[in-house]
Amino acid sequence: MAKIGRNDLCFCGSGKKFKRCCLGSRTAAPARPAIPSVRVEVEKIQESAGAKKAAVLALGVFVLFSTTGGDAWLLEVTDMDAIQVAQGGEKIAVQIEENPETIEINWTHKFDVKNKKFILTSYKDKSEEIREDYPVHTILSTVKKIRSRIPPELISTIHLDTEEESQSQAG
Repeated sequence: MAKIGRNDLCFCGSGKKFKRCCLGSRTAAPARPAIPSVRVEVEKIQESAGAKKAAVLALGVFVLFSTTGGDAWLLEVTDMDAIQVAQGGEKIAVQIEENPETIEINWTHKFDVKNKKFILTSYKDKSEEIREDYPVHTILSTVKKIRSRIPPELISTIHLDTEEESQSQAG
């Protein structure tokens, strides 16, 4: 289940921080707390891409971003998976199967951030693309923020290539 932090954007779409929006409006005994939907967040980032507005959103272990060029991606930070959801302002149909226990997405790429460049590797043909015009700094800081919220016993399952790891592997 995705966890929303007090200072994250509220999942209701208001644009306010969760602590200033829906955090205080929960009923005394809710039957089931509202769980943000990845599908709904993808639709929001696709709208931003269609309007050619840059945006970066975090949702649990997911990062969604759009660019002023109209591209948008959904990233998953534990396995560094990615799937493009908009290109040139046009939505790309993405099949997302979600229920309260699982989310299934057919990922198309792996992503990495190195030397201020966003690198995509296709699962299909292993081709590599470098996107220098993507908001690398914001994406990286969002990934690190999500990573800091993951319990230490799960950190080893995350495949983030930090500068220290890159240097130790090179030496």
